Amino acid sequence: MIKDTDYPSLVDVLCWRAQNHPTQRCFTYLEDGEVEAAHLDFDELDRRARAFAVKLLEYARAEDCALLLFPPGLEFIIAFIGCLYANIIAIPAPPTRPNQSAQLLAAIMDDADVALVISTDQLLPKLRDRLEPHSHKNATRFLAFEDLEQDLSAAWQPAEQTFETIAFLQYTSGSTGSPKGVMVSHGNILSNSKYIQTAFELSPSSVAVTWLPSFHDMGLIDGIIQPLFTGFHTCLMAPAAFSMLPIRWLRAISKYKATHSGGPNFAYDLCVTRTTPEQRDGLDLSCWLSAYNGAEPIHADTLQRFISTFEPHGFKSEFMYPCYGLAEATLMVSGSQLSQPPVLLSVDATDLERKRVTNASQHTEKTKIIVGSGRTWLDTKIKIVNVDTFQPCSVGQVGEIWVAGPSVSQGYWNRPEATDQVFNAFLADSKEGPFLRSGDLGFMHDGELFIVGRLRDIIIIRGQNYYPQDIERTAECSHKALRDGCSAAFKVEIESEERLVIVQEVERRYLRTLKVSEVMRSLRQSISSQYGLRIHKVVLLKTGSIPKTSSGKIQRSRCRDLFLSGKLITFDGAPV
Repeated sequence: MIKDTDYPSLVDVLCWRAQNHPTQRCFTYLEDGEVEAAHLDFDELDRRARAFAVKLLEYARAEDCALLLFPPGLEFIIAFIGCLYANIIAIPAPPTRPNQSAQLLAAIMDDADVALVISTDQLLPKLRDRLEPHSHKNATRFLAFEDLEQDLSAAWQPAEQTFETIAFLQYTSGSTGSPKGVMVSHGNILSNSKYIQTAFELSPSSVAVTWLPSFHDMGLIDGIIQPLFTGFHTCLMAPAAFSMLPIRWLRAISKYKATHSGGPNFAYDLCVTRTTPEQRDGLDLSCWLSAYNGAEPIHADTLQRFISTFEPHGFKSEFMYPCYGLAEATLMVSGSQLSQPPVLLSVDATDLERKRVTNASQHTEKTKIIVGSGRTWLDTKIKIVNVDTFQPCSVGQVGEIWVAGPSVSQGYWNRPEATDQVFNAFLADSKEGPFLRSGDLGFMHDGELFIVGRLRDIIIIRGQNYYPQDIERTAECSHKALRDGCSAAFKVEIESEERLVIVQEVERRYLRTLKVSEVMRSLRQSISSQYGLRIHKVVLLKTGSIPKTSSGKIQRSRCRDLFLSGKLITFDGAPV
């Protein structure tokens, strides 16, 4: 098995695999999440990436930036690896939909001074029309993947790459502001790949299934790079194939005997609520050793419902694998112990709002059950730090999560001030550092990391702290017509007083029959009972209309801006 120190770059790892295991299949793409439509082995991937790299260098220079805008499929993998082979900095991003603004892509093009935009023949004309007006800075060239696919592999010459060489920019989701390009080096990739391999006990005999988008850090690092690093087979499907019919994910796991597969918390909810007993019949999930859950708040009730629903089909509680990570640390920061059930902690919710952790011996309305996100592995280090004093928090205190280790990236592209603020933090007492400031709040308990919220999203009303994801979860559960994972809670100032606003999507099947007064009453009562808060305004939205990032995170700040500007439209078409 390859060690992360054996080679200076991912390119060297892939060349080794192509030479030593040329016919080993690395990827299979499942059309509609069911039909095998295309395959790649290590030799073909290496050959096509070499050819792609040679062609790329006819249009750009090494260390230029290339924006990759691809639909789901194996073409993205070839293009991404081709960029690495050419030493061109890849920028994976989601192609815009017809009714979607090109604002995010325009911001990325401007920030990274993009030299190339690469997509498919089918998508490129529309992308060119929408993005060319934003390419004035550097005369960006628009290239079709098919035009770059020529048999030039023999002409490829490897570039000199080291641990420090930037491999790609992972643009942050923009949930709290304008997108920033995280500079991920080859050393970061190799380090985090080894980290994931160790924590999940992965080997060349592992098998993975993923529907996660390739432009998102979890989909890219765990779904594509990790299989290449460790050398195991992965079946990919489009995110839409999963969201339209969640049973496809589970059937693929069962069919291909996947050992490694996962996604955000909402994916496990969908598997429970949008699959039927008839669809589940015949599933065998006993192969699934690591069902990882990360990228958004993990809910204990989600884990319990999923486990109880799929236990008859071979799933075990110890397969569930809560974890935590962020793009600035390449991906994974902490993870559970394999073959151990998730760690749940009951705490006093009132004390937690005061940033104190008190065990709750009895379950009451004021009890909150928090899911642990595991521990660190190898040489990654976590500190819980007081954001006011930069002193380490004592046991039982909530603080900001600071991270150090070789997976922490070099900073943000062309943003030295933001890089210094986020990546160069030092403890006030010992001067230990530098640490990455995650912006996430949490605490440690018996060596386990627990996440409680985002620093910037905390709602403070009358001097009391509230975590928006807690309020959102209560709102979503207050009535059956309200959609899970599609709520935003934030504060606004009205007549010099902080007030609570909740924006909430309605389930599609209830849009025509919604009893608004009943829903409003139930939601307000739930928030009042749980938190003692009075809601200033509830805005009910159509299904699929709440602002989210490309990775599915709620954009609370964007919701607030739209609310204040009067641009939110309710489910029945009325302006707010």
